[in-house]
Amino acid sequence: MPMSSLKKVVYLVSLVVLAMLHSSFNAASLFVTEETEADALLNWKASLQNETQSHLTSWTLLHNATNSSSNQNTSSIPCSWSGITCNQAGSVISLDLTNSGLKGTLHEFSFPSLPNLAYVDLSMNELFGTIPIEISGLSKLIYLDLSFNKLSGEMPPEIRLLTNLEALRLGNLKSLNSLRLQTNNLSGSIPSSLGALSNLSFLHLFNNQLSGTIPKELGNLKSITSLQLGRNHLNGTVPVSLGNLSHLELLFLRDNQLFGPIPQEIGNLMKLVVLQLDTNHFTGLLPQNLCQSGSLRNFTAYDNHLIGPIPKTLRNCMSLTRVRLERNQLFGNISEDFGAYSKLKFMDLSYNRFYGEISNNWSRCPQLTALRIAGNNITGGIPLVIGDSIQLQLLDLAFNQLSLNSLRLQTNNLSGSIPSSLGALSNLSFLHLFNNQLSGTIPKELGNLKSITSLQLGRNHLNGTVPVSLGNLSHLELLFLRDNQLFGPIPQEIGNLMKLVVLQLDTNHFTGLLPQNLCQSGSLRNFTAYDNHLIGPIPKTLRNCMSLTRVRLERNQLFGNISEDFGAYSKLKFMDLSYNRFYGEISNNWSRCPQLTALRIAGNNITGGIPLVIGDSIQLQLLDLAFNQLVGELPKEFGKLTSLLELMLNGNQLSGDIPLELGLLTNLEYLDLSTNKFTNSIPKNVGTLLKLNYLNMSNNKFSQGIPVELCNLAHLSQLDLSYNLLERDIPSQIHKMQSLEVLNVSHNKLSGFIPIAFEKMRGLSDVDISFNELEGPLPNSKAFQNAPVEALRHNKGLCGNVTGLQPCVVGKHISKKEHKIIFPLLGALSLVLVFLIIFIVLQRKRRDPQKIQANGMDREEVFTISYFDGRMMFQEIIELKCYQDELHFPRAIHSLTRARKDRII
Repeated sequence: MPMSSLKKVVYLVSLVVLAMLHSSFNAASLFVTEETEADALLNWKASLQNETQSHLTSWTLLHNATNSSSNQNTSSIPCSWSGITCNQAGSVISLDLTNSGLKGTLHEFSFPSLPNLAYVDLSMNELFGTIPIEISGLSKLIYLDLSFNKLSGEMPPEIRLLTNLEALRLGNLKSLNSLRLQTNNLSGSIPSSLGALSNLSFLHLFNNQLSGTIPKELGNLKSITSLQLGRNHLNGTVPVSLGNLSHLELLFLRDNQLFGPIPQEIGNLMKLVVLQLDTNHFTGLLPQNLCQSGSLRNFTAYDNHLIGPIPKTLRNCMSLTRVRLERNQLFGNISEDFGAYSKLKFMDLSYNRFYGEISNNWSRCPQLTALRIAGNNITGGIPLVIGDSIQLQLLDLAFNQLSLNSLRLQTNNLSGSIPSSLGALSNLSFLHLFNNQLSGTIPKELGNLKSITSLQLGRNHLNGTVPVSLGNLSHLELLFLRDNQLFGPIPQEIGNLMKLVVLQLDTNHFTGLLPQNLCQSGSLRNFTAYDNHLIGPIPKTLRNCMSLTRVRLERNQLFGNISEDFGAYSKLKFMDLSYNRFYGEISNNWSRCPQLTALRIAGNNITGGIPLVIGDSIQLQLLDLAFNQLVGELPKEFGKLTSLLELMLNGNQLSGDIPLELGLLTNLEYLDLSTNKFTNSIPKNVGTLLKLNYLNMSNNKFSQGIPVELCNLAHLSQLDLSYNLLERDIPSQIHKMQSLEVLNVSHNKLSGFIPIAFEKMRGLSDVDISFNELEGPLPNSKAFQNAPVEALRHNKGLCGNVTGLQPCVVGKHISKKEHKIIFPLLGALSLVLVFLIIFIVLQRKRRDPQKIQANGMDREEVFTISYFDGRMMFQEIIELKCYQDELHFPRAIHSLTRARKDRII
């Protein structure tokens, strides 16, 4: 038994020792593994170019020392480094350094030293060189992403040894569903072993340096949905086996050196959405069953050597959004080959051999933004319905055989420059491109359009100078260049256009003189050149142009004597010379323009008075002579202008009374007489101008009160009477102006209370009553309550709940209406009291007739009392007049009556 016990003890001790040795061995092993992984990572970091090592600042043994001093487990290193993830045992399993700015190679990366790596993402860096063979030693690797680097050389075939790889994908990787190596410098051929990746859904090798043929084994990728091999140096023919990829949605073979026919089997890909075959050397026909399932959206096969017609299935493919077949040798009747596509946005059939006429169907493509059919054998004209393609931004029909008479593409969203090839359309009569987004210069080739009568390029973003060649368009009648960014001088050759009827050059940056021969043929009717930087005098030919109906030259720097520059024009309807540098006096000739409806000469240096004959222009609806130096009185002949809608005479030195005849202008809607020297009162008959919407008589010397008649202007929205000498009250009838929004009566001598009637004016939003002698409370109106203190200041005693004003004392002021109630009531009360006193005296006399002597004394006492009481009543009634609380007024009267009765009794 003792021996047996000893054996048990020895056995137990041995177990403990073995356990301790095993634990020590595991710890040592873990430490060695961790140290090996750290060294491997640090060695690779050291191999990177110096300027990129800063992105891995946490990769350092100093970090380890810090952790040790903090009593942390050293197994957390390199687990705490950026981009590193470890398992529970402390071994590195993930390396994620995507987009970290790393620059270097993978040659010093000791992949075998990190045997547990399962996830590696080094994408979007600047790694270069070849992919090391040693990467195949990562037997646990599931995800490998090296895309968007500068790796070169061949893909090592040893990658097939990564049997657990699911997302990087080479060799016999049965689990792989995505292989993305696009945008590197990979070279060599595509391994045929990729065809064994039966679960592969994405194979992206585009934008590399791959060469050789496309392996036919790729046709075994039964699960693939996206095959992108474009932008390489692949050659040979496309394997027929690709027609077996029944799940394929995206096939990119563009930008290679592939040749031969496109396999007809491609037409069997029922789920195909995007097919890009462009920029190769394909020959033969397009696949005849292309888009038979109706799923194809984007099809590009441009820059090949394809021939033949468009397949019927493609013509009927309603899912199409983008088609590019330019620069082939395709042919067919273009009016039959394509129909109406509800989703089509871009179509390019340029430089093929299509013939026929342009179909109306293009107008039935509501989303079409670009249509290019240049360089074919298209005949006929451009259908008018093309204008219905309102989303169209690009239309190229150049180099065809169009017998084009009219090209009307106005009011679309066309962008880009105007094709110089349009100059070859020798039969073109109408070229309308206005109201688009066109930019660039006007092609000088447009000067070759010998038959053109209407050239409309306005409302675009055209710049540069106007080509001199436009002066060759001898049949031109309408030239619209308005609303662009054209600059430089207007070509003098424009004056040679003998048939020109309408010339619109406004809203540009033109400089220099007007063409000197403008309207030398006498055909010009409509000429607009406003909002430019033109200088100089009006050409003599334009001054003598009797055909003019409309002239707008405002906002330039033109000059000359206005009394000489324009004469009598029998057809003139609209003339605007405002804001130039014309001088002189207003000519009597304007009265000899029988059809003149608008005359604007504001903002010049016009002097003298307004001619009396202005009243003969009975068709005038608008007269603007503002901001000149006119003097004298306003002619009473203005009363003849009964058609006048707008009259602006502000900013002159006119003086005297406003003629009463102004009240005859009953159609007037806008009247501005401000900033003159008018005197005396505002005529009452201004209140008969019932259509007025705007009235400004500010900054004059009008005196007396505001005429009550102005309150009849029910349509007036703005009234400005500021800076005058007006006095008295603001009329209480002002509430009748229910359309009034803005009122300015500042800087006058108005007095009294502000009418409470303002509270009925719901539309009033802006008031200015400053610098007057007004007093009392502000009306409970939004316009007054929200007014800034600047619009209320400098008055006699305004009060109210507005910042900057004193608050009102309740009941301090009693309105005139209240006075009208109080005084009659007090008078009646006084009479009642007098009669009551007399009645009481008589009653007493009858009651005691024997005491006559005593009565004498009593009578004296009674009259003394009545006199005394009357005096007291008078004082109290006067005090009642200023009773502070109007709500208690009836109660005060009642109390006063009882007091007098008691005192008399």
